[in-house]
Amino acid sequence: MKSCEFILHSLPQKGRLTPSPVDFSITPESLQNVRERTPLPGFKIRGRLDSTNCIITQPLTGELMVENLDVPVKSIELQLVRVETCGCVEGYARDSTEIQNIQIADGNICQGLAIPIYMVFPRLFTCPTLETTNFKVGKYELPVLSAFASFLGHKRLTA
Repeated sequence: MKSCEFILHSLPQKGRLTPSPVDFSITPESLQNVRERTPLPGFKIRGRLDSTNCIITQPLTGELMVENLDVPVKSIELQLVRVETCGCVEGYARDSTEIQNIQIADGNICQGLAIPIYMVFPRLFTCPTLETTNFKVGKYELPVLSAFASFLGHKRLTA
C-alpha cells in the first residue's frame, strides 16, 4: 500500500481578512508561570505585530525593542505554538505543539534598537484556523523567549 501527502492551497478571499495590529510590552510583572521565589532581572521589552490575522502564505511581521535591561541578554527567540482543542462530554482537552523557533537577536542587544520580526509560516506544520462545535485547530500562540546572561547562569523567560 502506498500513501501520498499533498497540500491543498486556495487563493485568499478578498475583503475578508482585516489586519489587526497589536502592541505588546513585557516586564517582570507581566510574566505568567514564573515562580514567586525566582529572582528576575529588571527589563522592559516592547513590540508590535503588524497583524494577528495572517494569511498563511505571507510572513508574520512586526518589530521588537529592548527598552531597559539590568543584565545583558544572551538571546531573544520567537516560538510559534499551534493549539488544538477537542471537546467531549467529559470536557475539553487542550494540546500545544511547538511548530517553529526562530532567534531574532543574539548577544548583548543595544537598547532602543528596533529588531525586525519576520517569520515565514512552515507550510507543512501550519494550517488555517478551523473551528467546529467540538474541535478547534489552528489557534496559534507566539511566546517571546529571552535568555539572560549573568554570573549565576542564565534564565530563560517566556512571555
